[in-house]
Amino acid sequence: MENGAAQPVIVAIDGPAGTGKSSTSKAVAAHLGLSYLDTGAQYRAITWWMVTNGIDVDDPSAIAAVAGKPEIVSGTDPAHPTITVDGVDVAGPIRTQEVSARVSAVSAVPEVRARITELQRSVAAAAEQGIVVEGRDIGTTVLPDADLKIFLTASAEARAARRSGELKGADVHATREALIKRDAADSSRKTSPLAKARDAVEVDTTELTLAQVVECVVTLVEEKRAGK
Repeated sequence: MENGAAQPVIVAIDGPAGTGKSSTSKAVAAHLGLSYLDTGAQYRAITWWMVTNGIDVDDPSAIAAVAGKPEIVSGTDPAHPTITVDGVDVAGPIRTQEVSARVSAVSAVPEVRARITELQRSVAAAAEQGIVVEGRDIGTTVLPDADLKIFLTASAEARAARRSGELKGADVHATREALIKRDAADSSRKTSPLAKARDAVEVDTTELTLAQVVECVVTLVEEKRAGK
């Protein structure tokens, strides 16, 4: 890098749903001037495409056969992340309950993971200043050489309360059950399960405000950069 510019830094933030990954990652990226990638949105996008095109999402071979078809493009501005499939803005449609209920099944198909992992690596490689990438297998599988790996955790109760707050009017108990079920599916799948990387820093967000979590992660990134 010329003129002593800061080295691009790659930050992987993993953890189960409802730990504050997206809010934390976007805020950290914005604060540090980094790009941002929500990998979960990419899995939701390919799931949305499967559902929209009538693919049987209970049939892994049917999913595998068309995994390469949709063109998924992620915008990496943390202030306004975007996602399109075949040129269609799907930021809204991918958050429906219909997609949420099917994303674990689609994500478990190895051909889907290979396709999306390749996409994620290319986005990270293209980020000139560096990037914050959030997901479930970033530190372990997608970007094992990330400069900093964070694993966010929180109690199931705290996560359900946050998630049901996001899903207006959602039943906290039902949300908690759905989160636990999804964690189990994502943690037990054969290909790139949800797991904490050996060299990740674990941050329990149960008792922390979003601002405190962001401050903690920003400090860790700045320490990492200073030590380079």
